[in-house]
Amino acid sequence: MRMRKKPNMPRRIEKCGGIYIGNPEDYHGKWLETFPEYKELQLEIGCGRGRFTAETALTMPETLLVAIERVREAMIIGMERAAREGIPNIRFIDTDAAMLRFIFASGEVGRIYLNFCDPWPSNGHRKRRLTHEGFLDIYKDILRADGEIHFKTDNDGLFDYSLGQFLKCGFELEDVTRDLHGGGMVGIMTDYEMKFHEQGVSINRCVARIKT
Repeated sequence: MRMRKKPNMPRRIEKCGGIYIGNPEDYHGKWLETFPEYKELQLEIGCGRGRFTAETALTMPETLLVAIERVREAMIIGMERAAREGIPNIRFIDTDAAMLRFIFASGEVGRIYLNFCDPWPSNGHRKRRLTHEGFLDIYKDILRADGEIHFKTDNDGLFDYSLGQFLKCGFELEDVTRDLHGGGMVGIMTDYEMKFHEQGVSINRCVARIKT
C-alpha cells in the first residue's frame, strides 16, 4: 500500500488515546490479564484503513481485536474512526507480522484475520507472502489449540498457493470458496473487498483451523 505522508501524525495518534499501543512487547502473555473485560483475543494482520476492523469489533463486544498495520498513514484512519465512534474493544499496533512472537505468547490468540494481503507474485518473493510457511509457523505458535485463520483474497494464484501452505503446516481447511459473494454479499467487507465486489471480481475465502 502506497500512501502519502500525513501531517501531524504524532498529534493525531495522541488524540486517539489508549487505542494505539506503542509498547506492545510489554503485553506479551498478558493481553487478557491487562484487559480483563474481554474473554478472547483476536488479531487482524494488515488492517489498512480499518473498515473491517471497526465493523467486526462491533459484532463481538466481548472480544479484544488487535489490528496490525505497518503503514501508519493507513492505520491512523482506522484509529480515528474507532476513537470517533467510541469502539472500546480495538487496539492498534504498527509493526511487521514477523514480530508477532515478541508481542503475543504461545496459545494467546483465538483467531487471526488475513484480508487481501500483498500477493508478492514473484517466486523470489514468496517468503514475504503472509501465508508462507514461515509466517504460518508464527501464527500456529501464538494461536490456541483450536485457533483458526480467516483468509480472504481476490488473487487466485495466492489463494491456490495458500491452500497448499495451510495443509503443509498442519491446518485443516473449512468453508473454502472461490466466489464468496456469488449468491449475495456475505459477512463484513474491507474497503478493497467492496471495490472488487463492485467491479465483479470474485473473492476467495477459507478458514484454516489447527489440526487437533
